[in-house]
Amino acid sequence: MPPSLSPAPWREDAAEAREPSFAPVFPTSLDWALLQWLCYRALTRPRVAVSVSAASIVLLVLVGAGAPNNNTLGMALPLPLLGPMSALVSTTVTTTAVLLSGLGLVGLLGAHSSGWRPSPRRLFAAGAVTVAVITNLTPVGSSDTASYAAYGRIAALGGDPYVITPGQLGGDYAHLVSHTWLATASVYGPVATWLQAAAAQIGGHRPWLTVWLLMLANGAAFLATGYVLIRTAADPVRAGLLWVANPLLMVVLVAGGHLDTIVAALAVCAVHCARNYARPRDDLIVGLLVGLACSIKISAALLGIALLWPLLRERAWGRVARQGLSGAFVLAAGYSWYGTHALAPLSAASHLVAMPSLWWVVQKLGQVTIGRIGTSAAIGIVWPVLALALAWLIHRRMSPKAPPSVAVFIALTFAWILAAPWSMPWYSAVVWVMVALLPRCSMVRWLILTTTALALVHDSVGHDWSWLG
Repeated sequence: MPPSLSPAPWREDAAEAREPSFAPVFPTSLDWALLQWLCYRALTRPRVAVSVSAASIVLLVLVGAGAPNNNTLGMALPLPLLGPMSALVSTTVTTTAVLLSGLGLVGLLGAHSSGWRPSPRRLFAAGAVTVAVITNLTPVGSSDTASYAAYGRIAALGGDPYVITPGQLGGDYAHLVSHTWLATASVYGPVATWLQAAAAQIGGHRPWLTVWLLMLANGAAFLATGYVLIRTAADPVRAGLLWVANPLLMVVLVAGGHLDTIVAALAVCAVHCARNYARPRDDLIVGLLVGLACSIKISAALLGIALLWPLLRERAWGRVARQGLSGAFVLAAGYSWYGTHALAPLSAASHLVAMPSLWWVVQKLGQVTIGRIGTSAAIGIVWPVLALALAWLIHRRMSPKAPPSVAVFIALTFAWILAAPWSMPWYSAVVWVMVALLPRCSMVRWLILTTTALALVHDSVGHDWSWLG
């Protein structure tokens, strides 16, 4: 195995490396506990787990192939050959796919903890085939790729996507963008804009081609990340199940073509380089990767904080300076291309509250008591405090054998997903890629639950779910 892709040094004994049980822990009666135990035992049989996971993918493919419908973009890519689905059918099938993907993943991990050891190569091959199909289908569960394409088209035409909105662009590109984002300038970093502009330059006046290219790039990044994880993680089989063969990520991440995939790829490369530090230039590479990730989505700054934390505790000031300055240089160089006004949409987006969510309820109640401005200010103060408290609790539950930077990053990002007023299921990509590096992580069961729950309420391409109005 090449030294550059050497496996993680934090291996544990086989007994310790097993995933914590996903079996129920709060039975209300003996009969109910027995029923839950029997269901769990059945689900964690390898054939059952694989069948449930495959069923979720088949349903996802049916929704994408039946485009356009209520859960896809209003267009079709090369593979969709079925007639359009009705809103009720597409919503029902998508919801079922989300639920089955979560159950299938629980079964796969449970089977692995019971001794099932599939070949990592077969896991990668299965993931590659699935990604090859999904990326040629119309995006399912999110309209983000339409926004990416519109921002790219604006940039390709010489406009400023941080000032010009998709609605002002108009035409076929704007027609695909969710009404929620038509009047919103790009909230993504300059590197994301350049990738989008490159796709739009090739796609030209054909938005379907631009979206397709973005889907293919996302799929390639997903598979590349899976390859790195399988080659470097403490448990390659577990890493494959948690990433490249993860049915839940296929539904919420690959099918939507999200930029979070590329951020996750850069994050795992940065952690790998930091772990294999040998000379000062490695710090510059780490900073470069973090800067690129932040230049796609600014939330990747949490990665930089996590990587610097153990260095600060060790008082390795030289390494802190090299990583921090190189990352800041890359970020500043990217934003200087457009100017500081490119940060303005981020400020506006920071006040958004997702619907439905607990913060949405707080917002509605606050607007009739203390007013809109007061409510927005109160939420802006409370949620970061809540996130830090959750991060502290999550970090305490992490294994002491986990690398400090990985443990801190998981704690910060998972807490942010749980506490932030605006949180989507694909934001969890960076958490998934980190837990895949470890031989075990007590947060996996909660990560499955959180990602599945968010997908059930937000995987709808900008449309309201049929039962939400």
